[in-house]
Amino acid sequence: MNGLEFCRRLREISLTPIIIVSVRDEEKTIVEVLDAGADDYITKPFGSSELLARVRAALRRLPEKGGIAAEAGDFSIDFAARKVTVRGVEVHLTPKEFDLLAFLMKNPDKVLTHTILLKKIWGDYYAESPEALRVLVGSLRKKIEKDFSHPKYILTEPWIGYRFIPKEN
Repeated sequence: MNGLEFCRRLREISLTPIIIVSVRDEEKTIVEVLDAGADDYITKPFGSSELLARVRAALRRLPEKGGIAAEAGDFSIDFAARKVTVRGVEVHLTPKEFDLLAFLMKNPDKVLTHTILLKKIWGDYYAESPEALRVLVGSLRKKIEKDFSHPKYILTEPWIGYRFIPKEN
């Protein structure tokens, strides 16, 4: 596996900061790596002071261990522990359900297309598989909605995607 694929796979399972060190300085390469999930990109040669400053900056962006990193209405997520609380009760989510809810919560009230969600959760390979997303959303709704057949938080935007509403209507 190449570095780009490694970056994608690591980002799927971890919030660990990723700093790419490379001799390649083409804009296309840098953009591709950052879009794959890297936090920073530094080209050789570089000074050790610059590298250490970039490491410190990446570590500052990490959520505090055990702390709530995101809250929206009845929901809170502890990114470090990968725990979700809904209306004060911890809810067990699969890794993909967690990733989906986390991404939705980071983008409240925004319509997120099927393609964006598929790429974010599964990567480019599933970009044209909305059925997988539909199943995942249904499973997540069963765990977080009071009445999953009449969702109040994860709303369907027909033929487009989904929208997360942080407070119950």
